[in-house]
Amino acid sequence: MALGLEQKTEIIKSFARKDGDTGSPEVQIAIFTTRINELTDHLKTNKKDHASRLGLLKLVGKRRRLMRYLKKSKKETYNKTISALSIRDNV
Repeated sequence: MALGLEQKTEIIKSFARKDGDTGSPEVQIAIFTTRINELTDHLKTNKKDHASRLGLLKLVGKRRRLMRYLKKSKKETYNKTISALSIRDNV
C-alpha cells in the first residue's frame, strides 16, 4: 500500500521546484494522488476494508486543501499540476 522509494523519488524529481524539494504543494499533491489511486484500486477488490476507506477519505481531504491553497497562490502552477496528474478542477 505504501509507495516504494523508487516511485516516490520519480514523483519528486518530476514535480520538484529545485533539488531536494519535497515539501512544495505540487510534490505533495502528486504523492497524494498516487497514493489515492493505489488505495482506490485496493478498495475495488477489498470492499469491506473500512479502515483503508477512512484513510482514503483523509488523503482526499488533504489533497483538496493543498489544491485550494495552490489555486489561490499560484494559478499557473496549479493548472500545470492538475493537467499533468489528470485531476478534475473541482476546488
